[in-house]
Amino acid sequence: MRDLSKLKLNCLAIGSLPHNNINKAMALVEDCFSNIPFWPQLAKVNKNEDMIIQFLEKMPSFFIGKDYLDTEYNEFFEDLEQFFMDYEEALSDINSDVIDKYAVSENFSSSFPEFIKLIEKYKPAFAKGQIVGPFTLATTLVDKDGKCAFYDETLREIIVKTLSLKALWQIKNIKAANPDTIPIIFIDEPSISQLGTSAFVTISQDDVKSMFTEVSEVIKSAGALSAIHCCGKCDWSVPISSGVDIINLDAYSFAQNLSLFKEDVKRFLNKGGKIAWGVVPTLDKEALENADLDILIEKFNSAIKFLTDKGIDEKLIIDNSIVTPSCGAGSLSEELAEKAMNLTRDLSEILKKRY
Repeated sequence: MRDLSKLKLNCLAIGSLPHNNINKAMALVEDCFSNIPFWPQLAKVNKNEDMIIQFLEKMPSFFIGKDYLDTEYNEFFEDLEQFFMDYEEALSDINSDVIDKYAVSENFSSSFPEFIKLIEKYKPAFAKGQIVGPFTLATTLVDKDGKCAFYDETLREIIVKTLSLKALWQIKNIKAANPDTIPIIFIDEPSISQLGTSAFVTISQDDVKSMFTEVSEVIKSAGALSAIHCCGKCDWSVPISSGVDIINLDAYSFAQNLSLFKEDVKRFLNKGGKIAWGVVPTLDKEALENADLDILIEKFNSAIKFLTDKGIDEKLIIDNSIVTPSCGAGSLSEELAEKAMNLTRDLSEILKKRY
């Protein structure tokens, strides 16, 4: 049985940083998140580190330079058959060499090798990786006719399995760096805030849930924890019912939204699920400029109160709480991003002492 008590009120970071110097970015990671290091997406170092582009290497139908997914080239069905064989082999053995074929290469992530060095140095209980969410990716990419890839069952399956392989590659490398470190793989899903709106009115929740469930089960079967991040209002019953271990929300702006799903949240917490509260604002620059620890403690307390007012036990919530920024920091200045990371660390330390 894995001991997840060390996650209580610990701090995690979300995805991106704005730095154009990898050494400065990794120094910030080491300073603020040595307990749970992460590898930042650094789009200013390399445009390939954009969260959509970053996970497309080796995906059948994807070609650099084409702005659509191509399934009509001569070797597509051969490539697809090999891809499915690779996927099955990877699922059967986390140490399989075939997983390395689907690596996030240094040309798509400059920080990953440095992240591995931090794991080797600190041997942390946990380390955080991430993938773009399958729903977000499948509703962003299009086929040659400009139709959303989500509506093509083959493309949807390719996307889900490619992202699962990218997650397995991270897990394999984290475990190689330190076998006792538990990987946490975040599934970054900003687009699920649009689920149920006119933009995606024809998409069923069950189809989205099945995508999340498949990726989450792959992650968990490899000995890691799965998490879903959404920085907008969303129907939290969908990610919760998909079986993820952690849900992560923008609790600075949308904490009350989670309380609308009180029964789902209560069941989730009783099963050991964790809530990662994004109380440090990274999507609102003015709020971040004005933020201090007193303001953030008040935000955290009010986020908890939305749930306790719905009858959920405070201790149950606190024991299963994590502290994060509200979203990635890639759109901020370096100075503001550094403020956000420092506030996240300091808030975590204060709350750990208090509780």
